[in-house]
Amino acid sequence: MDHAQPQARVTHPFRVTNRLVLSIALPMTLAYLTTPLLGIADTAIVGQYGDAALLGGLAAGAIVFDVVFTTFNFLRSGTTGLVAQAYGQANALEEQAILWRALLVALVAGLLVVLAGPLIIAGGAYFMDAGPEVTAAMEAYVAIRIFAAPISLINYAILGYVLGRGEGALGLVLQVVLNGANIALSMYLALSLGWGIEGVAWGTVGGEAIGMLSGFAVLARRFRQGPRVSLRRVFDTHQLVRMVAMNRDIMIRSFSLLAAFALFTRQGAQFGTVTLAANAVLLNFFLVAGYFLDGTATAAEQLAGRAVGARYRPAFLSSVRLTMAWGFGFAILMSLFFLLAGEALIAFITTAQEVRTAANTFLPWAALISISGVLAFQMDGVFIGATWSRDMRNMMLLSFALYLACLFVLTRAFGNHGLWAAFHVLLLVRGFSLFAIVPSRMRRTFAE
Repeated sequence: MDHAQPQARVTHPFRVTNRLVLSIALPMTLAYLTTPLLGIADTAIVGQYGDAALLGGLAAGAIVFDVVFTTFNFLRSGTTGLVAQAYGQANALEEQAILWRALLVALVAGLLVVLAGPLIIAGGAYFMDAGPEVTAAMEAYVAIRIFAAPISLINYAILGYVLGRGEGALGLVLQVVLNGANIALSMYLALSLGWGIEGVAWGTVGGEAIGMLSGFAVLARRFRQGPRVSLRRVFDTHQLVRMVAMNRDIMIRSFSLLAAFALFTRQGAQFGTVTLAANAVLLNFFLVAGYFLDGTATAAEQLAGRAVGARYRPAFLSSVRLTMAWGFGFAILMSLFFLLAGEALIAFITTAQEVRTAANTFLPWAALISISGVLAFQMDGVFIGATWSRDMRNMMLLSFALYLACLFVLTRAFGNHGLWAAFHVLLLVRGFSLFAIVPSRMRRTFAE
């Protein structure tokens, strides 16, 4: 029977070590890498048609999709932070309750997104303001992929629960299944059957469905072996309000970040189809580096959240220091890799010579962006785990405002080089502004 546990402040000491950080970071680095590799695979598949407009349409469609659905990434990150704190409190029933709350939100939000599909497609076409061929390809892609909305959001919730418990290896398995199925289906439908960009979209829908079923199979087996959480606990008013408030702040932060990506792509489109396609290729490099850094950020989420739940300040300090050190190490390695191998990767991704030439010109900006962004990624992890969502939201809005100013000034003066410089500014301001307020928030949190 589900009984509420005492609310007394109890300390649960634990030690954060390099080994513990890497036990979460390395599996999740591999897991997150499957997502940008999916983007590279989709781009490479469409790139085999040798049509810059199709590449631009895929990039624009992916941005529209991300703006809509990754806005709901709070279902992953918010769930991770809350579950990590419950895990730190040794409160298994609350872990389950958080998962069920997140699944309910995911289902409702996903269905609403599907119903809003026509408006989303029309709004995306208007906002991107690309040429007619790019717009047509984008509309075809989004019209199909949008049906994966409820499934994608459910997968966010499941992954958030798994990562909140620090189960990096299981998270890796689930992501490999999801993205592996996605790539295989996209290749078969787009290349073997000749469905083109529509085949890539249907492959994504199928991959998400296979990932969801795999996640439910794992959870069903686990929950059969333990105590069951009651509906009363799932719908606890205080916890629901807490989740809604946190998710609201993370959603605003995520939407601001995705709006920055969308403005980046839209401005690139104003420089022409070739520049748009070149930026799309280079953004895949950033996504590879970003998801690589997300491994250490996820470790920060789980360990910082667990330390807050356990009321144990030494573990919190260690989680911040160690995840930061590993994050910077990985960022430097990724930058060196892309500086050395970037031209070969560009040639692999696209056969269009004009796109290759343009991408090579702007390659250094994309290669160095992991160093500019590492602190932003790591601090996001700390603030999500500690559930300091309001501060994270406010610093994101500040960074976005400065980004808009740089976008206006630098692109006028330096064109696409200025566009990439503005994006670096966004990441640097996010990271350093959050880092500056960690000491004061930590004193308040552990003094309560």
